[in-house]
Amino acid sequence: MEQRNYNQYCATARTLDLVGERWTLLLIRELLTGPKRFSDLQHSLRGLGTGLLAARMKHLEREGLARKVTLPPPARTPAYALTPAGEDLEPVVLALARWGLTWAMDEPRDQENFHPGWAVLGLKACFDPEAATGLRALYEFRLEEEVFHARVDDGTIETLHGPAQHPDVIITTSVETFRDITASRSTLEEAISSGAASASGDRQALRRLHRLFRLPLPRTRPTAPDPAS
Repeated sequence: MEQRNYNQYCATARTLDLVGERWTLLLIRELLTGPKRFSDLQHSLRGLGTGLLAARMKHLEREGLARKVTLPPPARTPAYALTPAGEDLEPVVLALARWGLTWAMDEPRDQENFHPGWAVLGLKACFDPEAATGLRALYEFRLEEEVFHARVDDGTIETLHGPAQHPDVIITTSVETFRDITASRSTLEEAISSGAASASGDRQALRRLHRLFRLPLPRTRPTAPDPAS
């Protein structure tokens, strides 16, 4: 597949030469939360064909943004992981997520799919360090078959796939309810009150949870009038 470029001696253009193709930044997003098998990427990025996925991963390898690894036991299967250069794109992806929460998100559309694992990075994008000052707590989220956790340590956060060891708080809910929370249709407190979610563990850490993650206030982009109208 021929690689297109902007032919500009400009850092922004050079960066877009590397990651500006369709699906590429979403592959970076997936790998920012840890190594993934080829099948994992296919599962998370429905609509991305096998051939195009293989081509995009070869591009990321060739450009030094991703590399092949072997997952540790018991999996011992081939996977992809980011290189240090790829990991350095995390602030870019988080900034795009925050911009999108402000300027691009509205009600979920019928044809859009939602993968709860995307919240692993989304929690970082919405994290408020000031609200976490002095807090040290480990939160585990159980969304049907998807489990991930967040470790908060005095204004910093680490989010990872998989269960936590000795979590302070466990949140259990459905994927649909969690999607409604992320879309601001509901709050965690409302979901717990209605029985759509449950929470157990340290009460003080649970009380602080809702303040740790702040969704930006959505704003409407000005649009030009339709010339046909």
